[in-house]
This record gives sequence, C-alpha cells and structure tokens, in this order.
Amino acid sequence: MDFGAFVPQGWRLDLVDIPVEEQWNTMLSVAHTIETSGYKSLWVFDHFHTVPVPTQEATYEAWTLMAALAATTSTVRLGQMCTCTPYRNPAYLAKVASSIDAISGGRVEMGIGAGWYEHEFDGYGYTFRKPSERIGMLREGVEIMQAMWRDPEVHYDGRYYQLAGAICQPKPVQEPSIPTWVAGGGEQLTLRVVAKYAQYSNWGGSVEEWTRKSEVLRGHCDAVGRDFADITRSMNLTTLCVPDAAAGDEKMAWFRNKMAPYIEPDDIVNRYALEARTPEQVIEYVQPYKDAGLEYLIVNLPDAAYDRNSLELFAREVMPALR
Repeated sequence: MDFGAFVPQGWRLDLVDIPVEEQWNTMLSVAHTIETSGYKSLWVFDHFHTVPVPTQEATYEAWTLMAALAATTSTVRLGQMCTCTPYRNPAYLAKVASSIDAISGGRVEMGIGAGWYEHEFDGYGYTFRKPSERIGMLREGVEIMQAMWRDPEVHYDGRYYQLAGAICQPKPVQEPSIPTWVAGGGEQLTLRVVAKYAQYSNWGGSVEEWTRKSEVLRGHCDAVGRDFADITRSMNLTTLCVPDAAAGDEKMAWFRNKMAPYIEPDDIVNRYALEARTPEQVIEYVQPYKDAGLEYLIVNLPDAAYDRNSLELFAREVMPALR
C-alpha cells in the first residue's frame, strides 16, 4: 500500500490563527515533513471557499500551490484531490500541469473530478450544471488533457469544449504521461469514466459501499475491455493520529476550540466526521479496506499546520504496518 498526505491550505479551516505572512512557510514546512517522512505523495484540495461553511479565512488556490511546491520539494509526488473540471478550460489545465511536470522533474499526479461545491460555482460565476452534464464535462476534459499530453496538435469537437489546433509544449517529462486520478464514486457515470481513462480511482464510504463500488468499476472495465487490475484504488482518511487516549482527548478538545468561532460546538465533530485514533486504531480501521483491495491511502491530519508529530507518528507506526 502507498501513502500520501494533505498539505493544509486553509480550505478546511486548517490555517486558522496562523498569520497570512506565515502561512506559506507553514505549508512548506508540512510539505517537507511529508517528503522526509516517507510518504509517496503530497496533496492539496481544489477549492476557493472554506468548508463546512464559507468564511473569510484563507483558501490557497490548488495549482498555484502545485507550482510553488514543485520548485521547493525534490522527490515527493504532487497531487490535487481533486481538480474541478468546470473551473478551468481543460486545454489550459493540461498546459499548466505539463509545465509543472517539467518544473518538478516528472512528479505531477492529475486528480480530476466533476465538482460539487455549489457555493463556489455561484460565487465565481460558473454555471452549476446538473450532475450528468458536469460528468460529461469531466469526460471531455480528461480526453482533451490526455490528447494534449500525447499529440503534437489537438483538434476537438465536443459538446462542452472545442479546440482548433491546441499545442502543448513542453510535454510532460513522465513516461508514458501524467497519471490520471478520477475522483468520485458515481456508479453509472463517474466510474465509467474511471474505467475508460484513469490509472487511479478515489472514493470513500463504508467498507461495504467501497467494496460494492469496486465491483461496479470491475463491471465497467469489462464493458470497455480494460483490465481492472490496471486501476489503483485509493481512499482519503481524515483523522487525528495520537499516541494514546489521553492525547486523543486533548487533541479533540483543541480541535473543538479552534473550530468554535465557525461551527456550533455540537456540530463540529459530526460535520467533520472526525475521530482521534492511535496508530493501532488507524490500522484496525484501514485493514478491512486493504483486504477489499485498497492500494493507496491519502491521510488528512487536521492538526498538521500546528503539530508535525501527527504526520511523523502516522509515518512511523501506521505506514509500515499496512505497507
């Protein structure tokens, strides 16, 4: 099993109380901890407004961070979970990703999805289309990006996007190309896109739900003539990783206090579905997913900007046991 970790960027109110002039150095310090602790990849979210409620707190833009982190890290892979297709023209996005792949020496992972945060769509003036249309844009976007990375010149006449001779230079330095992660577990449409185009999938849910979606994906792979084993199945996990129960109680109290200005106290844990777990409890939670075929876990530690110990504890005790 491979492991990645999220860099705090503000979206989940994970830079609160850190002055703006210190936020980039905080993010960079977390990125370096991820890189030196043995994680395969670091990740950011592609969002503009905070959750679970929009606030005036900072939320750093995903691809700006990709470029900055490409130039300030050396070995760790760089992903987004996940880029929202309607936010950027896919030909332009392919150009951005290819440029950053060259800057980073071939370390970009392309996470892509259909988008869901309606408040952002409205706020930034994007049309919030019905799900089938957003997934249609996702499918066309992936086709365009993969063509841009492959072909000298791209002509495309789709329902949502049209290109008339787009050129993408430099091409990605990775061979054969930038890996594509299609995020989302919609069984009729999204997983069909995964089956046809992706090297990685990403969805959540209970073990039973996760297993069912795996079988749905297998069926879509059979339908398009794709080997199901060629797609790495991944999942995200948000948790607090603590050495013992007492530390867990202390960390949960800290989290409630930090979030109290933004969310009703009784709603904080439910809105975040957050628990404090010891390494043994994390392993116990993840093992059934691994048994069901999980191959890549991306962990989001809400205290990472304030305390690197959780990242290091996870790397030191959880990763070897599940790897």
